Amino acid sequence: MSARVVVLISGTGSNMAALLDAAADPAYGATVVAVGADRAAAGLARAEQAGVPTFVVPFSEYSDRSEWNRALAERIAEFAPDLVVSAGFMRILGHEVLRENTVINIHPALLPAFPGAHAVRDALDYGVKVTGATAHFVDEGVDTGPVIEQVVVRVEDGDDAASLHERIKTVERRMLVDVVGRLARHGWALNDRQVKLGGAPSKDVTEENR
Repeated sequence: MSARVVVLISGTGSNMAALLDAAADPAYGATVVAVGADRAAAGLARAEQAGVPTFVVPFSEYSDRSEWNRALAERIAEFAPDLVVSAGFMRILGHEVLRENTVINIHPALLPAFPGAHAVRDALDYGVKVTGATAHFVDEGVDTGPVIEQVVVRVEDGDDAASLHERIKTVERRMLVDVVGRLARHGWALNDRQVKLGGAPSKDVTEENR
């Protein structure tokens, strides 16, 4: 049985597109059942072309963050997902969403180093020689959830934030497709912060990430 996935985006949706391409193979184990956004994101058109339902919950139309999170949770619930993937989604998800869903995110740094919205620039400013990308479960902190997978990217002489970020995007896209497929096909277990793929998703994982 294919796992149901809702993808959240805020921009062009390149990672979402990679998931759609992977999910076209029945052996992948996951199906993108909807794509949501917090604005009129360009990537929604790509999802619609693939016949995937889309929805938008504009942050600006709600009086506060909690009200927006409740509205987003209601839209996500319409599609009964097994996983929600934050793929370039530029909003912090609150407990209204997390208590009902298992959410994974990708981040352009090797967490716990350089959390937040400026991870690539912060890594360069610090002078690190390697950085990379992290896939992690989402909790109510900022990039603080349990790590699922990481990939290393070397910082090259002459790199600026744009060139480094482009190389990170390439590896994080492959990592995201791999991680979602493995979670869907094999399940996972969580012991404290240690994520192990394989076996049915544990009750502890579901409760911790909701």
